[in-house]
Amino acid sequence: MSNKAKIREEAKKLNPIDDLMFRTMAEDKAFCEEILRVILSDPALTVLESTPQYAGTNPQGRSVILDAKCVLGDGRKTDIEVQKANDTDHQRRVRYNGAILTTNLTDPGEKFENIPDVCVVFISRFDIFEGNHSLYHVDRIIRETGKVVDNGFEEVYVNAKVKDSSEVSELMEVFVDDAAYNSKFPVTSGSKRRYKETEEGQQHMCEIMEKINEETRLRINQLNAILIKSKRYDDLERTTYDTDYQEQLLIELVPEKM
Repeated sequence: MSNKAKIREEAKKLNPIDDLMFRTMAEDKAFCEEILRVILSDPALTVLESTPQYAGTNPQGRSVILDAKCVLGDGRKTDIEVQKANDTDHQRRVRYNGAILTTNLTDPGEKFENIPDVCVVFISRFDIFEGNHSLYHVDRIIRETGKVVDNGFEEVYVNAKVKDSSEVSELMEVFVDDAAYNSKFPVTSGSKRRYKETEEGQQHMCEIMEKINEETRLRINQLNAILIKSKRYDDLERTTYDTDYQEQLLIELVPEKM
């Protein structure tokens, strides 16, 4: 099988839960608006702007690339993350991503009362809290009084594992099941159908995958050259087995063209 044929076969297997398809669909703010209205239980919610693969930089530490950053009509900034594998401490990942998004959107000297409200929506295949719910809201609670307090940071976790007949669960079925479409979510279903079933959409996904593969190869070569030139041989060795560390160095040293 040729490389192009292999890429086409891989493209056919993609669903919205996969980073590549999600980020492609998230270019359309109507898609982000539709899923956030369901997940955040707000049918009047509006998305003013959506930015897939938003680069959140940290000059003194780990930088990140968010799957999608959205600006909502009420001023909130939302990071939507999709995750298939339960392979790390995702709660700390959410905490870190929210902090990076906050700092990247806050000007030096800004008063604390003007720091933007940030919401992280974490969508996964697995039930992160194993509580048999498809939707979880994490609140800050004063231990001594039980009172919920708000500092402008919101965490919402959604998963596709729990089937509870809720609207969120129905939406997640569209995210993970090859054959699942739902008229309740016309934008999500229509976009998924285009990229999975039409020749135009499949060709588009193949072109993106080919471009990403080539760009990734070139960026890794650049990173290796930088590490060798800087005599960072330990870092070079670590990138051969630690893909997270390699991605971190790529973000910091060989940023993608935005």
